[in-house]
Amino acid sequence: MKSLALVGGAGRMGQLMAESLGALDDFTVTALVDVKEPRELFDARYAAALSDLDPTTIDVVVEFSSADSVVTSAKWCAQHQVALVIGTTGLSEEQHHDVEVASRTTGIIMASNFAIGMVLEERFAKMAAPYFDRVEIVEMHHDRKADAPSGTSITTARAIASARNNAGLPPLVDPTTHHSIPGSRGADAVGGVMIHSLRLPGLVSHQEVHFGAPGEGLTIRHDSFDRASFVHGVTLALRAVDATPGLMIGIDSLVV
Repeated sequence: MKSLALVGGAGRMGQLMAESLGALDDFTVTALVDVKEPRELFDARYAAALSDLDPTTIDVVVEFSSADSVVTSAKWCAQHQVALVIGTTGLSEEQHHDVEVASRTTGIIMASNFAIGMVLEERFAKMAAPYFDRVEIVEMHHDRKADAPSGTSITTARAIASARNNAGLPPLVDPTTHHSIPGSRGADAVGGVMIHSLRLPGLVSHQEVHFGAPGEGLTIRHDSFDRASFVHGVTLALRAVDATPGLMIGIDSLVV
């Protein structure tokens, strides 16, 4: 049985993960870590910081907090050779580098989205990418999400651009020549794949990949109506990760 410490344990994701993972036979949630005490502890102990915990009692740290917190968690895990699963997005290049450095000492799995349906959407989008002339992504999230575009949409755009490149196709070029309002065509993520971000109350996490070719179109859409959709993917990551040094980006290889 793996012992878990959940960083961001007072947040909505942290509370959901504590309750859901603690109900499984192969995990025990030992600590909820947050700057403020969680509403529910689910039989775990509360710690204001990872440094307050005995690292010998923790097998895996689960990080659903802030980008700055991810770096702190990664360094602590590397120092004590504790495995780490990261679900936080919006990291800078420097913060990504810090995670990569930590992975030289311990095992880390980092994913922009743990929903199984989202993993499959990205997989299907890669399959479709070489066969269509145009593609754009619309990502929609709740209005309390701090970063835009979402990490998931950036990952999807990179996968599509890579698939097109592997097929010998050139980068996409936006056919729009006049922008009445700057930014109205979204953001060029990579290889000309445009991303459009919506932030509205009532949403959770939703993404559409729109493909177009002469005479036809293809839309691949995934909806997370509840944060419970992320639990299955996190469970797969937790079962796969250990303190063996290495970094896994995404959980596609775990969905078979």
